[in-house]
Amino acid sequence: MFKTLLASLDGRLVVGVVPVSGQLDLKALARALGGSKAVMAEVAAAERATGYVAGGISPVGQRRAHPTVVDVTALDHPTVFVSGGRRGLDLEIAPADLVRVTAAVTAPIRR
Repeated sequence: MFKTLLASLDGRLVVGVVPVSGQLDLKALARALGGSKAVMAEVAAAERATGYVAGGISPVGQRRAHPTVVDVTALDHPTVFVSGGRRGLDLEIAPADLVRVTAAVTAPIRR
């Protein structure tokens, strides 16, 4: 299981996808995207930008594409589960497909 979190990086929203058992390392997220400082996004801003309700934000199918980083540990599994767009709905996907569909980069962003 991986969770989708939105952060504000130098004034723009970005997405981090990390295992539910870990936390998002904001410094590592900023480094992965070539930014200087990331902070967690306001819930209302995340919901507005993605079209999803907090707790059910999916890394795919967002209103607008946002720069995305998938934690490198996702590649250790044949498939991963991410939110399907609402609370309680999960999507099983191969990590390579998740990276391709979201145009993500992979990096160690889990703390």
